[in-house]
Amino acid sequence: MEKDVGAEVITVEAVMGNLEEIRSFVRKKLNETEGDMLSCITLEMVVEEIYTNIASYAYGKHTGIVTVKYSAKQEPLELIVTFMDHGIPYNPLEHKDPDIKAPLEERKIGGNGILMAKKMMDDMQYEFKDGMNILTIRKLV
Repeated sequence: MEKDVGAEVITVEAVMGNLEEIRSFVRKKLNETEGDMLSCITLEMVVEEIYTNIASYAYGKHTGIVTVKYSAKQEPLELIVTFMDHGIPYNPLEHKDPDIKAPLEERKIGGNGILMAKKMMDDMQYEFKDGMNILTIRKLV
């Protein structure tokens, strides 16, 4: 039976200056759910990457807010983080993966963080609903 554990939400202005607040929020929640260290570190890295992309690109030259929801489900333990913003519609799952086998001098800048997130998470889902980007990542522990 699934049991939702420790669901909590934080909303901040989507600027790089709030990255540490998001990291602290997620770290606190991870400590409460007692997941294995490697899974927790992996999830933290992906949260940082996604938040950085939202803060850097979602609102163009303007600023807006981002809401991050953390929850966990037990049996098996699954850590879930959802990012919600009203920025420019963008589905990172449709972004073409960079060619990581190409020689360094031929590689284009960008896309490596999203590729990392796709590979490290057990599931990623995106939807654009009611004028909002909603990206959910899941990590089984």
